[in-house]
Amino acid sequence: MQIQRKTLAQEVAERLIEGIINDEYPIGEKLPIEPELMKIYGVGRSSIREAIKILFIKGVLSVQQGVGTFVTSKNVQESLETKIDKAEIEEVYEVRSVLDSKIAARAAIHRSEEDLKKMKMYLDLREKLAGENQALECYQADINFHISIAEACGNALLKEIYKITSKHILRSFESSHNNNTDSFKISQKIHTDLYQCIENKDSENAARIAQLIVDKVH
Repeated sequence: MQIQRKTLAQEVAERLIEGIINDEYPIGEKLPIEPELMKIYGVGRSSIREAIKILFIKGVLSVQQGVGTFVTSKNVQESLETKIDKAEIEEVYEVRSVLDSKIAARAAIHRSEEDLKKMKMYLDLREKLAGENQALECYQADINFHISIAEACGNALLKEIYKITSKHILRSFESSHNNNTDSFKISQKIHTDLYQCIENKDSENAARIAQLIVDKVH
Protein backbone atom coordinates (compact mmCIF):
# COMPACT_ATOMS: atom_id res chain seq x y z
CA MET A 1 0.00 0.00 0.00
CA GLN A 2 1.49 3.34 -1.02
CA ILE A 3 1.28 6.35 1.25
CA GLN A 4 -1.38 8.65 -0.12
CA ARG A 5 -0.44 12.31 -0.61
CA LYS A 6 -2.96 15.15 -0.57
CA THR A 7 -4.15 16.36 -3.94
CA LEU A 8 -4.16 20.06 -4.81
CA ALA A 9 -7.95 19.98 -4.56
CA GLN A 10 -7.80 18.62 -1.00
CA GLU A 11 -5.31 21.33 -0.02
CA VAL A 12 -7.54 24.02 -1.52
CA ALA A 13 -10.57 22.54 0.28
CA GLU A 14 -8.69 22.70 3.60
CA ARG A 15 -7.70 26.33 3.01
CA LEU A 16 -11.27 27.22 2.06
CA ILE A 17 -12.49 25.59 5.29
CA GLU A 18 -9.97 27.67 7.26
CA GLY A 19 -11.30 30.79 5.54
CA ILE A 20 -14.90 29.82 6.35
CA ILE A 21 -14.11 29.07 10.01
CA ASN A 22 -12.22 32.40 10.32
CA ASP A 23 -15.14 34.30 8.70
CA GLU A 24 -13.06 35.22 5.68
CA TYR A 25 -16.00 33.66 3.81
CA PRO A 26 -19.05 34.24 6.08
CA ILE A 27 -22.10 31.96 6.10
CA GLY A 28 -24.61 33.06 3.47
CA GLU A 29 -22.00 34.86 1.40
CA LYS A 30 -21.03 33.90 -2.14
CA LEU A 31 -17.51 32.60 -2.79
CA PRO A 32 -15.33 34.51 -5.27
CA ILE A 33 -15.74 33.36 -8.86
CA GLU A 34 -13.52 30.56 -10.21
CA PRO A 35 -10.85 32.79 -11.89
CA GLU A 36 -10.40 34.70 -8.61
CA LEU A 37 -10.12 31.49 -6.58
CA MET A 38 -7.58 30.17 -9.10
CA LYS A 39 -5.51 33.31 -8.56
CA ILE A 40 -5.88 33.23 -4.73
CA TYR A 41 -4.82 29.59 -4.40
CA GLY A 42 -2.49 29.34 -7.37
CA VAL A 43 -4.14 26.28 -8.90
CA GLY A 44 -6.04 25.38 -12.04
CA ARG A 45 -9.78 25.37 -12.67
CA SER A 46 -10.13 21.59 -12.18
CA SER A 47 -8.59 21.76 -8.67
CA ILE A 48 -10.96 24.59 -7.69
CA ARG A 49 -13.98 22.66 -8.98
CA GLU A 50 -12.90 19.48 -7.19
CA ALA A 51 -12.34 21.41 -3.93
CA ILE A 52 -15.82 22.91 -4.17
CA LYS A 53 -17.24 19.46 -4.84
CA ILE A 54 -15.48 18.12 -1.70
CA LEU A 55 -17.00 20.90 0.43
CA PHE A 56 -20.40 20.53 -1.22
CA ILE A 57 -20.41 16.84 -0.21
CA LYS A 58 -19.44 17.85 3.34
CA GLY A 59 -22.40 20.24 3.47
CA VAL A 60 -20.23 23.33 3.78
CA LEU A 61 -21.03 24.86 0.40
CA SER A 62 -24.18 25.14 -1.72
CA VAL A 63 -23.87 25.43 -5.49
CA GLN A 64 -26.63 27.35 -7.27
CA GLN A 65 -26.46 26.90 -11.02
CA GLY A 66 -25.98 30.21 -12.82
CA VAL A 67 -25.83 32.16 -9.55
CA GLY A 68 -22.73 31.02 -7.68
CA THR A 69 -21.37 29.00 -4.77
CA PHE A 70 -22.51 29.97 -1.27
CA VAL A 71 -21.20 29.18 2.20
CA THR A 72 -23.88 27.27 4.12
CA SER A 73 -22.13 25.91 7.22
CA LYS A 74 -19.01 26.02 9.41
CA ASN A 75 -19.64 22.55 10.79
CA VAL A 76 -17.10 20.39 9.02
CA GLN A 77 -17.14 16.75 10.06
CA GLU A 78 -13.54 15.55 10.19
CA SER A 79 -13.02 12.29 8.36
CA LEU A 80 -11.65 9.33 10.26
CA GLU A 81 -8.50 9.50 8.16
CA THR A 82 -7.96 13.16 9.11
CA LYS A 83 -8.40 12.36 12.80
CA ILE A 84 -5.91 9.51 12.58
CA ASP A 85 -3.50 11.79 10.68
CA LYS A 86 -3.60 14.18 13.66
CA ALA A 87 -3.27 11.44 16.28
CA GLU A 88 -0.10 10.70 18.24
CA ILE A 89 1.68 7.50 17.20
CA GLU A 90 0.96 6.07 20.68
CA GLU A 91 -2.76 6.43 19.99
CA VAL A 92 -2.36 4.75 16.61
CA TYR A 93 -0.55 1.81 18.21
CA GLU A 94 -3.35 1.55 20.76
CA VAL A 95 -5.93 1.33 17.97
CA ARG A 96 -3.84 -1.31 16.22
CA SER A 97 -3.52 -3.23 19.49
CA VAL A 98 -7.30 -3.41 19.72
CA LEU A 99 -7.76 -4.30 16.04
CA ASP A 100 -5.03 -6.84 15.31
CA SER A 101 -6.23 -9.79 17.33
CA LYS A 102 -9.85 -9.32 16.22
CA ILE A 103 -8.83 -9.07 12.57
CA ALA A 104 -6.56 -12.12 12.75
CA ALA A 105 -9.31 -14.19 14.41
CA ARG A 106 -11.82 -13.18 11.72
CA ALA A 107 -9.29 -13.78 8.92
CA ALA A 108 -8.78 -17.35 10.18
CA ILE A 109 -12.50 -17.94 9.71
CA HIS A 110 -13.15 -16.02 6.50
CA ARG A 111 -9.90 -16.31 4.50
CA SER A 112 -9.97 -17.74 0.98
CA GLU A 113 -7.23 -19.61 -0.85
CA GLU A 114 -6.55 -16.41 -2.80
CA ASP A 115 -6.16 -14.51 0.49
CA LEU A 116 -3.65 -17.10 1.71
CA LYS A 117 -1.59 -16.78 -1.48
CA LYS A 118 -1.35 -13.03 -1.02
CA MET A 119 -0.38 -13.36 2.67
CA LYS A 120 2.28 -15.96 1.84
CA MET A 121 3.70 -13.81 -0.95
CA TYR A 122 4.20 -10.85 1.42
CA LEU A 123 5.44 -13.11 4.24
CA ASP A 124 8.12 -14.62 1.97
CA LEU A 125 9.00 -11.21 0.57
CA ARG A 126 9.35 -9.86 4.12
CA GLU A 127 11.85 -12.62 4.92
CA LYS A 128 13.84 -12.14 1.71
CA LEU A 129 14.10 -8.36 2.09
CA ALA A 130 14.99 -8.60 5.78
CA GLY A 131 17.79 -11.05 4.88
CA GLU A 132 19.09 -8.63 2.25
CA ASN A 133 18.77 -5.71 4.69
CA GLN A 134 16.59 -3.80 2.23
CA ALA A 135 15.00 -1.90 5.06
CA LEU A 136 12.32 0.31 3.49
CA GLU A 137 11.13 -2.46 1.19
CA CYS A 138 11.07 -4.88 4.14
CA TYR A 139 8.96 -2.51 6.25
CA GLN A 140 6.51 -2.15 3.35
CA ALA A 141 6.32 -5.95 2.89
CA ASP A 142 5.58 -6.32 6.61
CA ILE A 143 2.79 -3.73 6.41
CA ASN A 144 1.40 -5.39 3.28
CA PHE A 145 1.39 -8.78 5.02
CA HIS A 146 -0.76 -7.38 7.83
CA ILE A 147 -3.01 -5.53 5.40
CA SER A 148 -3.55 -8.76 3.46
CA ILE A 149 -4.80 -10.32 6.71
CA ALA A 150 -7.17 -7.37 7.21
CA GLU A 151 -8.42 -7.79 3.64
CA ALA A 152 -9.28 -11.41 4.47
CA CYS A 153 -11.19 -10.62 7.67
CA GLY A 154 -14.61 -10.24 6.03
CA ASN A 155 -15.34 -6.80 7.52
CA ALA A 156 -14.90 -3.89 5.11
CA LEU A 157 -14.91 -1.23 7.85
CA LEU A 158 -12.22 -2.98 9.91
CA LYS A 159 -10.16 -3.36 6.74
CA GLU A 160 -10.36 0.36 5.89
CA ILE A 161 -9.53 1.52 9.42
CA TYR A 162 -6.58 -0.87 9.45
CA LYS A 163 -5.29 0.45 6.13
CA ILE A 164 -5.42 4.04 7.39
CA THR A 165 -3.52 3.23 10.59
CA SER A 166 -0.94 1.24 8.60
CA LYS A 167 0.37 4.41 6.94
CA HIS A 168 1.39 5.69 10.35
CA ILE A 169 2.95 2.41 11.42
CA LEU A 170 5.08 2.49 8.27
CA ARG A 171 6.28 6.00 9.09
CA SER A 172 7.04 4.85 12.63
CA PHE A 173 9.15 1.96 11.29
CA GLU A 174 11.08 4.33 9.05
CA SER A 175 11.94 6.64 11.94
CA SER A 176 12.54 4.07 14.70
CA HIS A 177 14.38 1.19 12.99
CA ASN A 178 17.14 3.29 11.43
CA ASN A 179 17.19 1.36 8.16
CA ASN A 180 17.86 -1.85 10.04
CA THR A 181 16.04 -5.16 9.56
CA ASP A 182 17.43 -7.21 12.48
CA SER A 183 14.17 -7.17 14.45
CA PHE A 184 12.29 -8.25 11.31
CA LYS A 185 14.57 -11.27 10.92
CA ILE A 186 13.93 -12.21 14.55
CA SER A 187 10.15 -11.78 14.23
CA GLN A 188 9.84 -13.77 10.98
CA LYS A 189 9.02 -16.96 12.89
CA ILE A 190 6.14 -15.45 14.87
CA HIS A 191 4.74 -13.98 11.65
CA THR A 192 4.98 -17.42 10.06
CA ASP A 193 3.15 -18.85 13.07
CA LEU A 194 0.39 -16.28 12.54
CA TYR A 195 0.09 -17.23 8.89
CA GLN A 196 -0.13 -20.93 9.75
CA CYS A 197 -2.89 -20.32 12.29
CA ILE A 198 -4.90 -18.43 9.68
CA GLU A 199 -4.22 -21.15 7.12
CA ASN A 200 -5.40 -23.79 9.64
CA LYS A 201 -8.49 -21.73 10.54
CA ASP A 202 -7.30 -21.60 14.15
CA SER A 203 -8.92 -18.29 15.13
CA GLU A 204 -8.09 -18.50 18.84
CA ASN A 205 -4.34 -18.89 18.32
CA ALA A 206 -4.35 -16.43 15.42
CA ALA A 207 -5.75 -13.78 17.79
CA ARG A 208 -3.23 -14.67 20.51
CA ILE A 209 -0.21 -14.52 18.18
CA ALA A 210 -1.40 -11.32 16.52
CA GLN A 211 -1.54 -9.69 19.96
CA LEU A 212 1.96 -10.95 20.76
CA ILE A 213 3.26 -9.38 17.55
CA VAL A 214 1.69 -6.01 18.42
CA ASP A 215 3.12 -6.14 21.94
CA LYS A 216 6.62 -6.96 20.63
CA VAL A 217 6.53 -4.25 17.97
CA HIS A 218 5.34 -1.72 20.51
